[in-house]
Amino acid sequence: MPLKKIMMAPGLFREGTRYAAEGRWYDCDKVRFRSGNPEKIGGWQQVINDQFLGICRSLWAWSTLASINYVGLGTNLKYYIALAGGGAYNDVTPIRKTVNPMLGPNPPGSGNPFAGNGTTTVTVTDVAHGCITGDFVTFSGATGTFASTFNAEFQVTVLTADTYTVTTGTAITAGSYGGAAVVAAYQINVGNETQTAISGWGGGGWGLGGWGVGVPSTTQLRIWNHYNFGEDLLYGPKDGPLYYWDATTGPTVRGVAITSLAGASDVPLMQHVFLVSDASRFVLAFGCNDYGSSTQDTMLIRWSDQESAVNWTPAATSQAGSLRLSHGSLIEAVAQVRQEILVWTDTSLYSLQYLGPPIVWGSQLLADNVSIVSDRAWATAAGVTYWMGNEKFYMYDGRVQTLVCDLRQYVFSNFNFNQVQQVFASTNEQFNEIWWFYCSADSTTIDLYLIYNYVEKVWYYGNLGRTAWIDSSVASDVPLATDYNRRLLSHETGVDDNSTTSTLPIEAYITSSQFDIDDGYQFGFIWRMLPDVNFTGSTTNNPTMTLTLLPLQNSGSGYNNPNSVAGTNTGTVVRSTTIPIDQYTGQVNTRVRGRQMSIEVRSTAIGTQWQLGATRIDIRPDGRAGTR
Repeated sequence: MPLKKIMMAPGLFREGTRYAAEGRWYDCDKVRFRSGNPEKIGGWQQVINDQFLGICRSLWAWSTLASINYVGLGTNLKYYIALAGGGAYNDVTPIRKTVNPMLGPNPPGSGNPFAGNGTTTVTVTDVAHGCITGDFVTFSGATGTFASTFNAEFQVTVLTADTYTVTTGTAITAGSYGGAAVVAAYQINVGNETQTAISGWGGGGWGLGGWGVGVPSTTQLRIWNHYNFGEDLLYGPKDGPLYYWDATTGPTVRGVAITSLAGASDVPLMQHVFLVSDASRFVLAFGCNDYGSSTQDTMLIRWSDQESAVNWTPAATSQAGSLRLSHGSLIEAVAQVRQEILVWTDTSLYSLQYLGPPIVWGSQLLADNVSIVSDRAWATAAGVTYWMGNEKFYMYDGRVQTLVCDLRQYVFSNFNFNQVQQVFASTNEQFNEIWWFYCSADSTTIDLYLIYNYVEKVWYYGNLGRTAWIDSSVASDVPLATDYNRRLLSHETGVDDNSTTSTLPIEAYITSSQFDIDDGYQFGFIWRMLPDVNFTGSTTNNPTMTLTLLPLQNSGSGYNNPNSVAGTNTGTVVRSTTIPIDQYTGQVNTRVRGRQMSIEVRSTAIGTQWQLGATRIDIRPDGRAGTR
């Protein structure tokens, strides 16, 4: 028989069996498709050598009028601002209160807030401190013995409503210390790394379940919302207040509550999510408190006056106002797209548009009975918005449509529905991709990703732990992401894993569906493979990849490795030179027999980049089905 060309349609298909998916790719990791051909994805490296505190769930990048490129990072413990090109993580976490413990209603009788016991554990007395375990406090003004030790930042462990402990770098002898001038600056309470199940009475929302019957619920992640207001930054934790960071003060100065700024009026006390509109620059808060109320209304939208972050009071001279959506019980997510703002509730999708005075902003219902799994499960590219719903995908290009997914069953059969708040999406527009990151069924941390190539309309996936991602912008010419090692990384940089100081290879592979001769009527014998690859972009002189044939007796037999006497089913392809063109191993000898075959391409070495073309195999009939 003549050589058989192995040409698979681009993208993965997992909505059926390996054999039924003939002509498609079936499995991969760290591989993308470009112009129909599979290739290894780009590498990544750390932007800043240091680690930040906490797990980062939010990234924002922008540039100031002075062309200073910043990145904002929101973790469950802190909020940082860093230079996009590297440097340091500057802690700008807002302060919730600053007090002198000795001026409280019941100061320590010794006249000192700190009590040592001969160890590094120090007890601090501050009546009604308002901390939870894990919070941060910075002390100043301590005098006397150990003053230099106490005048620093500490993370607290709560004992009672009036006391907590901190750990010092040196042992503090028994006694009381600090003096009457100590000042404690408390940062806002820290948040959760993951969703945590709550059960029992009071576990669910108010009014849920019968009397005395608990309804399961979850505590939410700490997710920061952020948006630039001109060159300045507005930021705040989900369901918390809004804060303002002035770019002219520099990245080492903390932001302040908007309610504390001059002219502040009726500023929302909390927001589930917010954004700054492109149209006439309004600040819009979604899921906030109403005027004169301190209770959160999860379906209420309020906006500030035009070109103002501080004036939220409706008046004849102001365009500030509000409206309440009617379909659903909770605003889940918002996205600013061309000429409108998309607003998802737990049941519907709305369009919010600027109409001008006196209505200012108006809403239009786009679709009912649609879902979105988290506030960050959407991304917009090329004028189309894509999002992950409950066990399906959607797109909006002027009308809401179900997005056909060739991996839908694969994704949602290995999906942790108790950690949906962790799901997030972003773009990688250099490669026409939408990325979703999510937790597998048995994991409480993100370990999987899913990609939709919206130009080639194909899907693929892999394993990767990322906690936040932002595409290239004015602040960075490559995507930025964060990982569980608490580092900021630049992606599509090099070809290896440089997330630490040690370079590691990125193992990448792709496996085809099963192919055969004459629908499996005859066994096939393959005695050689002729690879068609390029190693463009590799940083090593002799990059390598491995080709493997995976034979089967039948669909249910499992792989035979190999099914022939003294046979081999694998071989290494090595590039030897690039001049005048790539030269590499031209023939891989095999001895493989089976009714059905899959082919796998894998690379495991440092410095290797590859793209696969049309590999050919020399296959001939080798007996009829059921014979040996």
